[in-house]
Amino acid sequence: MPFEQDLDTFSRTLYGEGRGEYTKPDGGLAALIAIANVVMNRVKQKSWFGKTIRDVCLKPWQFSCWNKDDPNYPIILAVTKADPLFEICHQVATAVSDDRWPDLTKGSDHYFSSILQVHPKWAQNRLPNFRLGRHQFYKLGA
Repeated sequence: MPFEQDLDTFSRTLYGEGRGEYTKPDGGLAALIAIANVVMNRVKQKSWFGKTIRDVCLKPWQFSCWNKDDPNYPIILAVTKADPLFEICHQVATAVSDDRWPDLTKGSDHYFSSILQVHPKWAQNRLPNFRLGRHQFYKLGA
């Protein structure tokens, strides 16, 4: 069971990265679970991504919602459990970190939104491991 600080950071990450996909017909709860799977797959690697959920979520330049110049940054800092979607993110973070829900991404440790004008360098010349909504997921390893 992760520490409450880990769960709070994890929940904020899911909210910042996935709330737009949650409202899409091809996203929903699965979109939040898939992002959570990526976080936990990185934690399980115990690599340069970090060894704890909090470390992985806050690793610089990994989850854009934590970049100080990202428009999501002030939103994820201000959100509270009074927001029903944030409460759902907290429930997803808890269930996925406790291994109660499956890994929908088939081991993926990276993803990006296909709305990006330019795909990340790490994704070029690679096929996604899994797709859900506008997110493409990749298993690159540590």
